[in-house]
Amino acid sequence: MHMADALISPAVGLTMCSISAATIAYCSKKVRAEADKGVVPLMGVLGAFIFAAQMINFTIPITGSSGHLGGGIILAVLLGPHAAFLTIASVLVVQALFFADGGLLALGCNIFNLGFFPAFIAYPLIYKKIVGTTPTPTKISVATMIAAVVGLQLGAFGVVVETVLSGISSLPFGTFAAIMQPIHLAIGIVEGLVTASVISFVYKARPEILQSAIEAHPIGVHPIRNVAIGFLAVSVITGGFFSWFASEHPDGLEWSITKVTGQEELKGEEQGLHGTMAALQKSLAFLPDYSFKKAEEAKPAENTAEPVAGLEHKKEEKKPEESKLGTSVSGIVGGTLTLGLSLLIGFILRRREASTPA
Repeated sequence: MHMADALISPAVGLTMCSISAATIAYCSKKVRAEADKGVVPLMGVLGAFIFAAQMINFTIPITGSSGHLGGGIILAVLLGPHAAFLTIASVLVVQALFFADGGLLALGCNIFNLGFFPAFIAYPLIYKKIVGTTPTPTKISVATMIAAVVGLQLGAFGVVVETVLSGISSLPFGTFAAIMQPIHLAIGIVEGLVTASVISFVYKARPEILQSAIEAHPIGVHPIRNVAIGFLAVSVITGGFFSWFASEHPDGLEWSITKVTGQEELKGEEQGLHGTMAALQKSLAFLPDYSFKKAEEAKPAENTAEPVAGLEHKKEEKKPEESKLGTSVSGIVGGTLTLGLSLLIGFILRRREASTPA
């Protein structure tokens, strides 16, 4: 559900960037005020885990579509809504800057859709209401399932609204929504099952972590070393190995666009802010689409000579071993970058809190 810049007008893109930036500032203030030492390492390892998990697209039977974990509810349940929003923002920034996954102009939209709705709508109004102050395995499973589905449905609807408001594509509101919502319902059900499994695992291993989030007690008073190491290990294995087996079907957003327009992708603007953002992203993304750059992408821009007939296709082809290596490198490098960025944000906020006069 990572939006490309081709869907977004500069006005909508910049507005959503401003809203997401303001939410990041608010969440930073809240996390700094809470001064929870235990949340910082969890932000890092969970950010790496979500990055790796989002690399694995799972096939939605019959449809020819696929989906991937959003991760917003997992983060909100284990970190609380404010730290969760900062963590998902870190994941999406790394994906957009270095892997060209989601547009730079659309980054504010993606952060809001994948972060705000799970953290500030589905988590407090659904998950916490169902679980209450006395969590049980059944309550946790039901709450995470429903919250994951609702969070993704709201995010998908956000994509539709932002696209239609932009007015630069031929995607009508009614038709686009009628296709987007059902396919993301199916994706949300799978995400709900995965989320329930992850949260249930943590509840069995360290129930006090979930209780801390419910009662707003600092995580730092509980030992989380084993849980953090476990998530880090799963992140490395997932990004480095299981990502090889990701579905090659288009994700729910791409599939919906194809169903409405008959085109596999929409061509973005080449001038103005769209062109500037595209050029910037191309220069920054050293592992575009989670693989090594093709030979022609590495050439200097001034080299405009036509490729020799019959050789262009050969250059674009990648051996299976090369493709798998690129995916593994992307998973490990991306997880490491997300881990570092999340930890950096957490430590900066803690440092500012420590230096603030009482």
